[in-house]
Amino acid sequence: MDAPQHGQASNAQHLAALAKLGRCLIRPAAGAAAPVASWHVLDLDGSDGWRFLACWQQWQQWQQWQQTTERPSRLFYSAYVPKPLPAGAWLAHAEACPALRPFAQALALQWQGLLPGTHRLALSAGVLDNGVLDYRAPDDGAVYLTVHVAAPEDGLPLQDTPLDAVFLSDWADLKSLTRLCRHGTRLVWDARAQRAAPAQTSKAWIAEPNGQPEPDYPFAVATFQPAWPLGQAWRRRQSNTGQRAVVLGAGLAGSAAAWSLAQRGWQVDVYDAAAQPAGGASGLPAGLLVPHVSPDDAPLSQLSRDGVRATRTRAAQLLRNDRDWAPSGVLEHRVEGKRALPKPAHQSATHTATDATAPAWMDDWSRAAPPSQLQQAHLPAGSSALWHAAGAWIRPAALVQAQLSHPRIRFHGGRRIAGLQRTQAGWRLDDERGHAACETPELVLACGFDVRALLATLDQADPVLPLHALRGQVSWGRMTALPSTLARRLPPWPVNGYGSFLHGIPDAHGQPFWIVGSTFERGQTQASLQPSDQQANADRLARLLPALAGAFDPLDPQVQAWAGVRCTLPDRFPAVGALAPQRWPGLHVLTGLGARGLTLSVLVGEMLAAQLESEPWPIDPKLARKLLASRFASR
Repeated sequence: MDAPQHGQASNAQHLAALAKLGRCLIRPAAGAAAPVASWHVLDLDGSDGWRFLACWQQWQQWQQWQQTTERPSRLFYSAYVPKPLPAGAWLAHAEACPALRPFAQALALQWQGLLPGTHRLALSAGVLDNGVLDYRAPDDGAVYLTVHVAAPEDGLPLQDTPLDAVFLSDWADLKSLTRLCRHGTRLVWDARAQRAAPAQTSKAWIAEPNGQPEPDYPFAVATFQPAWPLGQAWRRRQSNTGQRAVVLGAGLAGSAAAWSLAQRGWQVDVYDAAAQPAGGASGLPAGLLVPHVSPDDAPLSQLSRDGVRATRTRAAQLLRNDRDWAPSGVLEHRVEGKRALPKPAHQSATHTATDATAPAWMDDWSRAAPPSQLQQAHLPAGSSALWHAAGAWIRPAALVQAQLSHPRIRFHGGRRIAGLQRTQAGWRLDDERGHAACETPELVLACGFDVRALLATLDQADPVLPLHALRGQVSWGRMTALPSTLARRLPPWPVNGYGSFLHGIPDAHGQPFWIVGSTFERGQTQASLQPSDQQANADRLARLLPALAGAFDPLDPQVQAWAGVRCTLPDRFPAVGALAPQRWPGLHVLTGLGARGLTLSVLVGEMLAAQLESEPWPIDPKLARKLLASRFASR
């Protein structure tokens, strides 16, 4: 729908039409019951954003106009946007619609870096306070906008979740849509396009009597009401019983999985051998959130960007800025010429070179660092570096604790689980003495390398998941112990590329520290401290930031060390979800994040929830399949 051009009357008519359209897309058809859990709208032409904003606004005001039906807890809005406009293009129009303005402003905060592919923007139903939308409300119902920067004819065949409402575009293959529809799915289209009514092309679609076009509301409506029984062509829900689960592991992966399930109404118990959360590899004093880059924009690079977006959104919602995290940006020194950017033609696949309005979407993520930044880092002449504008530093333990603080999550520390047993009701978890610690219908193994040993208690002959241990050690110290002359050589932001260097990071008590590392030792399963790794970290720093060579004495007693054990899989992707659903129903894993726990944990937690609840994938469906844990069981 076009934006209003002038006059209060036209604005009022426009708002009334938008409200009616929004309600039409998110309410059940006559005689159809609303699903309890979620509602899924597909917009085949979401370029202008108006319909999504109208749906979001009406979702927030559900109880004002829908008194008889309880609102589902989640709204999923999937929009195909072949060419995304800059946020300013529709923010300006929103000024003419005060009711939509706070929603447009909240959306604009995340409307960045929309490269070709799939992007999940996590919002909420929203709470209006003096005209400002607080979209971070923790338990007010979630709103997820999935932006597909692609043509619908390319992406629609990959959709595998049922639809509750569809807005048609000029392109529409009703046969492709029908496989995703269930009884009561509503179809809406702009009658001004003179599109033939679906009822004229298929007997399954029945025109709604009150869904005919009006002068100020040019939309027609039909409902999917086939006279024959429907087969289920969409992805099935992986949860057998739903709403109650045990998660093993209170680190980044486990806390993210628990939080995503709790947000969907699940009651989650989290068990860990350590007395406190983040007792393993997630106890790293501080780490970086940085997108991976590659000349061909490989799947790992795409996945890392999705992960950075998801973690930044979660951090902004749960953490204290400049205390627990900061969107500082990160400079990557290309030591040995590693990590090249994609070619410009790939970066701007959705825009032509002559399109002056096309935003530099790749610049939102990564670009070549200008000479001024090289000088600020005191890098030698001829150095090459990348600037990751979306980069950030985070204290992992703060994120873990914030996620576990959800009111539907209970943490059980100091409870080492040594074995698993399949029971009639689900799964029994045994302690080291063989006594039952708990039972649960759904179990998520998110305890890093220990997942391998637990799976071995089920089948010692077949390890199923080929996890490899990866020990790493960092060096760190207090900023107050540094000589004052060193301050002039410190870069103003974190630097990575050959290990990493962060400084001025406040600890849990607000005392600033610096940190450098990490080493990588494959096959080592013990997080023991190694004096030789202190020297190795000093050597790494000398190559990463030559101006700081010799600045830190690894033998100085004030230079401390921390070590942890991570785990990886041969293809470098995590393992997410049901490992062998027929063999071990109700057993799920979330492991193999390697050195990218901060970048990927929130994203894979959402992906696990999407599997369990049969929700739209938070990433490109083809990429999602590369992460499925079942890829190993099938071998």
